[in-house]
Amino acid sequence: MVRVGIVGASGYTGAELIRLFRRHPEAKICLLAARTHAGKSLPEVFPQFWGLEDEKLIAASPEELVREVDVLFTALPAGEAISYARAAWQAGKKLIDLGADFRFREASIYERWYGLSHGAPELLREAVYGLPELYRDRIKTARLVANPGCYPTAVLLALVPLLKAGQILPEGIVVDAKSGVSGAGRQPKMEMLYAEVNENVQAYNVAVHRHTPEMEQILQDKLGKEVRLTFVPHLVPQTRGILATIYAPLAPGVTTEDLLATYREYYREEPFVKVLPAGVYPRTKSVWGSNLVQLGAVADGRTGRAVLLAALDNLVKGAAGQAVQNFNLICGFPETMGLEDSGIYP
Repeated sequence: MVRVGIVGASGYTGAELIRLFRRHPEAKICLLAARTHAGKSLPEVFPQFWGLEDEKLIAASPEELVREVDVLFTALPAGEAISYARAAWQAGKKLIDLGADFRFREASIYERWYGLSHGAPELLREAVYGLPELYRDRIKTARLVANPGCYPTAVLLALVPLLKAGQILPEGIVVDAKSGVSGAGRQPKMEMLYAEVNENVQAYNVAVHRHTPEMEQILQDKLGKEVRLTFVPHLVPQTRGILATIYAPLAPGVTTEDLLATYREYYREEPFVKVLPAGVYPRTKSVWGSNLVQLGAVADGRTGRAVLLAALDNLVKGAAGQAVQNFNLICGFPETMGLEDSGIYP
């Protein structure tokens, strides 16, 4: 059994990691760390875990935590995972970070978009971007994995195959994406109150969202040239789910069936990417609680644009589920282990 530790266990992503690892046959959760709830039992923090009163949340130094595990997961705000990554690296342990601290190759980009000085720039060149469908072979040998953001996971899986095939063009891409409120985390915020969110759809961080450079970096890596996109995220009154609608210039003569055929070929052996048939479009409800991504596409010949759609659960494939997928890869387990269950509907 691989000994697993979760730092940031009192957040929504932490809870989802606990849920998934409780049914993983080759992993044992050895510690749950959360400074703000240290000393409490797990059910006191998350009532869905009643019966696990003996599981206590702790607070300890990075060095102390690393000694107790083989793989450490960090689900923390920007800047807070760095000390744990350094401790894990020095101890020869593996770490999967679900935050943003190791997603960028250049510290300057992180510092510009997150407003923080990076405390371990030497580790950026060691980190592997943890999107298995694009970087599987590199993840398998990694000791430090940067789990992608939820929006980038949906957007990159929709864009990369079609851009590489030349069926859409990289100039003038617009991403319109909607997310449920759990994507904002569990810390109380006025704008997340029920009266503020209910019956309200609102854009936020227009053209300045921190996931923008993350998406552009991976697109540049896959295409070998700079790609700029316009990203407009929206908050919608639901708990989970992301639906990304992407508009991109269409190459001459490309049809809807061409786009879908490229998706089907690119993802033909991917267990977690489901390409929908023409005329059927992704829905957040269809992936709720699962590690699946649904993809759809339409070639609008009248306007010369492709309309691409992707749906995922922001807490699973957009966070904890993808982290378990990466865990399986770095540990040599079947990639689907612990993630086989379908979602919950309705």
